[in-house]
Amino acid sequence: MNKKALSERDICTKFITPALQRAGWDIQSQIREEYGFTAGRIIVRGRMHTRGKQRRADYVLSYQKNQPIAVIEAKDNNHSLGDGMQQALAYSDVLDTPFVFTSNGDGFLFHDRTGLAEKTETQLSLDEFPSPATLWARYCQWKGIGHQEQPVVEQPYYDDGSGRTPRYYQQVAINRAVEAVAKGRDRLLLVMATGTGKTYTAFQIIWRLWKSGQKKRILFLADRNILVDQTKNNDFKPFGQAMTKVTNRTVDKSYEIYLALYQAVSGNEEEKNIYKQFSPDFFDLIVIDECHRGSAAEDSAWREILEYFSAAAHVGLTATPKETKEVSNIDYFGQPLYTYSLKQGIEDGFLAPYKVIRIDFDIDLKGWRPSKGQVDKYGNLIEDRIYNQRDIDKNIIFDERTQLVALKITEYLQRTGEYQKTIVFCENIDHAERMRQALVNLNPDKVAENRKYVMRITGDEDEGKAELDNFIDPESRYPVIATTSKLMTTGVDAKTCKLIVLDQRIQSMTEFKQIIGRGTRIDEDYNKHWFTIMDFKKATELFADPAFDGDPVQVYKPDLGESPVPEDDPQDQPYGEGGGELEPPEQGEEPGEWHTDDDTGGDEEEGEGPKRYEVAGTQIDVAAERVQYLDASGKLITESLTDYTRKKVREQYATLKDFLRHWNDAERKQAVIEELAEQGVFWEDLIDKVAKKLGEEPDPFDVICHIVYDRPPLTRKERAEQVRKRDYFAHYQGQAREVLNALLEKYTDVGITSVEDPKVLNLAPFSQLGTPMELVSAFGDMQHYQQAIRDLESELYDSA
Repeated sequence: MNKKALSERDICTKFITPALQRAGWDIQSQIREEYGFTAGRIIVRGRMHTRGKQRRADYVLSYQKNQPIAVIEAKDNNHSLGDGMQQALAYSDVLDTPFVFTSNGDGFLFHDRTGLAEKTETQLSLDEFPSPATLWARYCQWKGIGHQEQPVVEQPYYDDGSGRTPRYYQQVAINRAVEAVAKGRDRLLLVMATGTGKTYTAFQIIWRLWKSGQKKRILFLADRNILVDQTKNNDFKPFGQAMTKVTNRTVDKSYEIYLALYQAVSGNEEEKNIYKQFSPDFFDLIVIDECHRGSAAEDSAWREILEYFSAAAHVGLTATPKETKEVSNIDYFGQPLYTYSLKQGIEDGFLAPYKVIRIDFDIDLKGWRPSKGQVDKYGNLIEDRIYNQRDIDKNIIFDERTQLVALKITEYLQRTGEYQKTIVFCENIDHAERMRQALVNLNPDKVAENRKYVMRITGDEDEGKAELDNFIDPESRYPVIATTSKLMTTGVDAKTCKLIVLDQRIQSMTEFKQIIGRGTRIDEDYNKHWFTIMDFKKATELFADPAFDGDPVQVYKPDLGESPVPEDDPQDQPYGEGGGELEPPEQGEEPGEWHTDDDTGGDEEEGEGPKRYEVAGTQIDVAAERVQYLDASGKLITESLTDYTRKKVREQYATLKDFLRHWNDAERKQAVIEELAEQGVFWEDLIDKVAKKLGEEPDPFDVICHIVYDRPPLTRKERAEQVRKRDYFAHYQGQAREVLNALLEKYTDVGITSVEDPKVLNLAPFSQLGTPMELVSAFGDMQHYQQAIRDLESELYDSA
């Protein structure tokens, strides 16, 4: 056998896998081959999206299911034994595996990251691969897991038989948490972005600790009724009869798993603190969901409960840990045991990216001062000072501004889909009501169709609150637009919400991340792959904050009179999902109720002036336009799109001659177009840019020649005319000539991609000329047909 002639897969099958089996590794339960552990980043290109490549390890070895300890990177025999080690080490970083191997079929290079080996890297023969017991013993030694802790750490995950397995980052979080608790650590913090499955992660941690007997009575604390109910009925369902929800301030000590709202077990008065009916050592594990909301504050009700049960292990879960002078998660729990960020989730393809439309008004940027003696629309004398964005919709209201915001929202929905679920975040309840009225008046046909097209959903009004479930339900069309002030801090996710509108000043990074997190779940069934944020109050400037970890796909700022839809987003293209949550209730409010901390607006104290002035007749204009993009690696592009494109293309094709050679040599031009798109060329934006200059849409070929190499561009129509003038069709007769003529027309209408696709022969006008088989036969056979296509392409680009 010539080993050099074998493929990488052959090397795996014939040499690596047999070596693993000889060492005692079970191919069914301990060996995962070609293990894809990410989904592939969603890359948004105008109205289209695609997925980047999955990260895939050749082998992942687990001592038992869901507990990976080793990675193997395989190469064919033309590579050296250690080729691929750096790639394998990168995989081991992500998968949290300390043992790393590479192989070309001759043996193994073993990299031990535990520091327990004499040498970090050693060469092994095929027969020297370590056994599962050997690696597991070294793993336990490295982690400090003794004989007493081993049964806990080796406790299997819950398996419902459906084949569901935790994602790689969930495995890391679960395994680290179980190991830490088994070793006696009693304060843990797990930071996981919204939409990454924190509750499922918590369930597996609790299940393994409970089943192993390490923890016998467990309390799961949350601050939303809906969160507790969802948890009980979904992820925690396997606990069955051992589980109860604490309700009506009553205590039953016969259960093992308790779910509770912190408001339901605590209160301002001593008799309301029913948690004290349990002895301080009753629970030996407490899991605190969304722990940033209350447990971090030293004087919070959460903290009182945790301090009472201080003997228990406390596991905090959050997407957005709070770190301020007054509030600190890290101060209580210690440094996070594991962090899976929004940025990482988007990069892995488990979370949806998003676009941002930035619209700034002149009055927001420059401020506004009343003229001397000016009164508002109700005759109130307006205090003479400069009113800026902090005041707008709080201390002073401009009717025209509200109308302009509502107009931009309406224009956007009319261009992209009028039934996209939309949440409009307003400053307060009064602002939300005014926005509702403005949107109703701008969408009379839709409101006539169903009065619930626009609804205000705020804490003071039962009619709107009753529609929350319908807004969240993907099957329910109405309400379409929800105006609100605090629909963002609960775990309720409106999975089909595709537009989040910010007309509210947001200064808190925690709150901002929560808003972004509402839309980041991917839903393939409802074509949800990304979502859009429309920002009127510069909230998205928080993207520039170092504490933010998930940049937008695009930031677009339209000018006065311009469409609010970015140029690369054509009509009727749904964007994706966003969502919202509620503000936590104040102490003493009914748990699970809507709550806002807003001034409801319009009230006046006797003897005092109005809380707000309302001004009509002010000219308000859109002030700024700016487009920003993310490159292929997810980083914000700071230079102009033209400069960025020129730089990226010249990295690969230094001269026009290099580009022409590659273009002409390519069997399919579409392959070159896709290759450049992967490297970050924003085709739709660039084509639109050149089209504005030409008055018609250019070929992608001309876009590159013009923008990168400063050549005058041609339209597709002009290229087609040049081919006709050269009488290229004289080489063909009859049906073949008709087909080529139709292909040239098709190129003029839709571009080169359609010409290269054989399926085009099924469409009009080709279907009127004959069947696809007959049309190909007119050229002799498929090979001659394809050659004719290549010749046609050569003619199209000959002038270059």
